[in-house]
Formats: sequence, structure tokens, C-alpha cells
Amino acid sequence: MGLKGVTLRGLEVFEALAATGSVAETAARTGLSAPAVSQQMRNLEAALGTALVDHARRPMQLTPAGRHFLTRAREVLAQLRLARSELTMMDLSGLTTLALGMIDDFDNDLTPRLATILAESMARCRFRLVTAPSHEVTAAVAARRLDLGVAARPAAPVEGLEEHPLVRDPFILVTPRGPLEGAAALQRLPFLRYDRAQLIGSTIEAHLRAEGAEFPERFEIGAHQALMVLVARGAGWAITTPLGYMRAARLHDRIAAHPLPFAPFARTISLFSGADWASPVPQDIARTVCELVQAQVVGPALAQLPWLEGDLRTLA
Repeated sequence: MGLKGVTLRGLEVFEALAATGSVAETAARTGLSAPAVSQQMRNLEAALGTALVDHARRPMQLTPAGRHFLTRAREVLAQLRLARSELTMMDLSGLTTLALGMIDDFDNDLTPRLATILAESMARCRFRLVTAPSHEVTAAVAARRLDLGVAARPAAPVEGLEEHPLVRDPFILVTPRGPLEGAAALQRLPFLRYDRAQLIGSTIEAHLRAEGAEFPERFEIGAHQALMVLVARGAGWAITTPLGYMRAARLHDRIAAHPLPFAPFARTISLFSGADWASPVPQDIARTVCELVQAQVVGPALAQLPWLEGDLRTLA
């Protein structure tokens, strides 16, 4: 089958329609008229020779073929957007120094890819990259020990910092696979906590208190990977986020992700900078990080955990 008639605009319209289920909302997102959105979808479906959307339902829903094609369409769009961001990053060649902090949630694939892009774009720049927990990254940017930092949004705004939101990262339940999978694990297995000195740990504890949910104090783990290994071994259950779950890919055959059994909540991952930048460098790097997150984390996570659709999403 050829690809004649499959256009970039058609893929963008399909992606937006899959997220909204509404022609009107898709038109607002894409800047097209409602008739133009409908025409783009008809052209795309004709080019592929199959229906991607059940047009009779409100809100519209994807057909099985549409769900399969959405995964591939997202991959294509993510790579094109990342390529566009990499071209934009070429404008950073005038920088002489840059110190960047990255949340340790990205230390497996995303941070090395970003470092490669920056190194290629800033051949004459003295570049320093630091990986650390969120609270350490934002503190270092506020103290001007780092120029920029990617971290979870703190509970209270930090004076003197500008924020560029990147991704909404909802909290999820992670349990061992097997007979105690899902909510059943909460009744039979202990709660494996993050270290409450870390922002993710204190955020989870604050939400549990607000929910009136109390669990015995047995385990408090500082290292994310160690926490996921304990879950995989059946030692207990944990609350993490899709970013954390995707970091533990080697354990996915032994751990299972589920929606929370109580009120949902989420964290925001952002790029933070000082308020004294006169150039668009923070915005350019934020855009590139956002595209990397979409290509390497969000897209694969939604393909594996489709119930996160609309909840896990990039923001820039």
C-alpha cells in the first residue's frame, strides 16, 4: 500500500481528534475550520483504505484500526517535532557556558539524548549537566549554581524563577503481577514509600493525608529503581508516576500499573530558569525537552497504558 494522500496535516488532525473526540475541539486545537477537519479525516481514511474513527458516536471513538494507527502516527509526529526542535537548537551556538540540571527520572534515555543534541548545537560552549532530585535542581537554579533545571514543580513557587511547564505526570498505583495485582495488593501487602525528604515522597504523603488514607510505617526507600525492584519481588506496592514506571521497563513483566484507588492527582514537570534571561534559550530548550518526552516517554507509555490518555500529556 502506498502513502499517497497521507499528509502531515492529516496526521495532526487525527491525533487531535483522537484526544478530543470532537470535531469542534479539534478545529480549535489545529486552527482549522470544522469542515476542514472533517475533510482532512476523510482524506486520511481514504488514503489508508480504512475507517479510523466511528463518526456516528459522540464523542467520536477510534476504531480498532484507528487505535493501532494512532500509535504509529504519534511516533511519526514526535520524530518530526523533535527534528524541528533540533534545528531550532542550532541557534544556541553563541552560548559560551551552560549549566543544566535534570530530574533523575530522565537519567536513562532522555538525558543522554538531550546532552547529545546540546553538545552538537553548542560546539563552542562549556557545557555542564547535573542529574539530581527535583528539590536539589530547583534549589541550585535559584542559587544560580545552575542556569536551567528540569524538575517537578515544588509545592510553593520559588522566588526569582520562571517556569516553563513540560509534562503533566499523573500518579499511578504499581503492584506486583499475580494474584495480588491491583487494589487487592493494598489489603495484603505493605506500602513501599518514597523517601519523604524527596519532593515526590512528600507530595504523595500530603495527598494521602488529605484523603485520610493511612498505611503502616515499614518501608521508606530513597532510590526509585530499588523501590520498583521491591515491588517486582512482591515485597509491597507503591505509588509512582508513568515517568517512574517507564524507567523500570526491565521489570514490566513483573510489575503492573493501575489507576489509583482513591482521588487522582498529578505532578507537573517543568523547566526552571532565572528571570534574567534576555534570550529565548530557556524556551528553546524547554521545547526540545518536551518533544523528547513525547517521543521517548509519553507516546510509549500511552501505547502500553491507554487508560492514561488525556491524563499523561506534554504541556509545551
